[in-house]
Amino acid sequence: MKLWGGRFGKETSSLVNDFNESISFDQRLYRQDIQGSMAHANMLARQGILTEEDNAAIQSGLAGILADIEAGNVEFTAENEDIHMNVEALLTARIGSAGKRLHTARSRNDQVAVDFRLYVRDEIPAVIADVLALEKVLCRIAREHQNTVMPGYTHLQRAQPISFAQHLCAYAAMFRRDVTRLEDCRVRMNECPLGSGALAGTTHPIDRWDTAKALGFAAPTSNSLDGVSDRDYALETLSALSILMMHLSRFSEEIILWCSWEFKFIELDDAYSTGSSIMPQKKNPDVAELVRGKTGRVYGSLMGLLTVMKGLPLAYNKDMQEDKEPVFDAFDTVEQCLPVFTAMLDTMRVLPENMRAAAGRGFINATDCADYLTKRGMPFRDAYTVTGKLVAFCTAQGKTLEELSLAELHAFSELFDEGVYEALRLENCMDLRKSYGGPAQEETRRQIEEIEAFVLQHSKKEETA
Repeated sequence: MKLWGGRFGKETSSLVNDFNESISFDQRLYRQDIQGSMAHANMLARQGILTEEDNAAIQSGLAGILADIEAGNVEFTAENEDIHMNVEALLTARIGSAGKRLHTARSRNDQVAVDFRLYVRDEIPAVIADVLALEKVLCRIAREHQNTVMPGYTHLQRAQPISFAQHLCAYAAMFRRDVTRLEDCRVRMNECPLGSGALAGTTHPIDRWDTAKALGFAAPTSNSLDGVSDRDYALETLSALSILMMHLSRFSEEIILWCSWEFKFIELDDAYSTGSSIMPQKKNPDVAELVRGKTGRVYGSLMGLLTVMKGLPLAYNKDMQEDKEPVFDAFDTVEQCLPVFTAMLDTMRVLPENMRAAAGRGFINATDCADYLTKRGMPFRDAYTVTGKLVAFCTAQGKTLEELSLAELHAFSELFDEGVYEALRLENCMDLRKSYGGPAQEETRRQIEEIEAFVLQHSKKEETA
């Protein structure tokens, strides 16, 4: 008989049993469910609602169930619907009537709320650790390529000279925000819904601060309806994971471009590439492509849960059973993508000569030419026009700006002198951009040091969380 079956005169249809069960996926919450039950039982005993004898039996029984689950010796059943009822049924079978007292002053509504919140809180540090590992690799590569000139792009058109280090630091800045965004999620979700009951609390003299403290929460949730129906923390986490995957996807797109023959800025290691079944020359960036593809999967988890929640009246509704699978899948996907992406970057070979050759074409020092004239007294808009005409002339002549003779330059402005050639040299164009956040070596060194300090600080933070 169902644990909730007292009011019913018929057995549940097998179709409904199959449709209603969630044990096939929420069994993942077994550790959090047992952890929450232990804290709840201890609180009931301290409040005099449970006897110490019953509590001792419950604690021992739950510890035994946890050990058996982790040893693979427990078989969950769909008959008991979900992880909560499976654990309770196992407990009652093992310790008798004391097991039936565990659910005093508690509902499955606040039970699942605390289980799920604990799960999300527990999973975030693993993602943060993976992002910090990626940051370390970015810092290592950036340090090695502070003088590697490459074209920076806008509209996928060559724009201005930067270093490869500067480009990598841009992604490192994104991933720093991902770390702090996930940390913020953990702070906001760190309230305990246990004790909210089905929706209206309980008449028993429980101590919600006791269970909150026991489970490592900062406080209990302040409203019982919100306590059982809030899934903002799951949505916020999915949003943070989606933004993280968006950053990985943008980076993947560049990796895919860079390792093509058209760019050839990098070469991926054989261990992180695949071949073609018919074209023997192929070396495909499948890791980057899969990361790019799996981004849509994480987006789908976010949009799915937003859609589930958008029309739900307070408090709990069965629709909310659909909250777990998208979150489980999103964590699984992100935690699969990050290590392999990091290893792919760590083993790739950078081809500086190809980056420099690409930077030498496309007039990416045109802004520097205009700046040169501006520093010699010409208004910027006039300097911009002169430089635009020079680019048009070079295009027609098949030359670069630095290949023009001084006589050719004088045809456009008498302000040009021999110093223009130093101003147009790509390495100088890059190193003179010393403004905060720019590509000059002293600036990229500062950026790398900041990222390294961030990684160290937040690694320690996660260790003590």
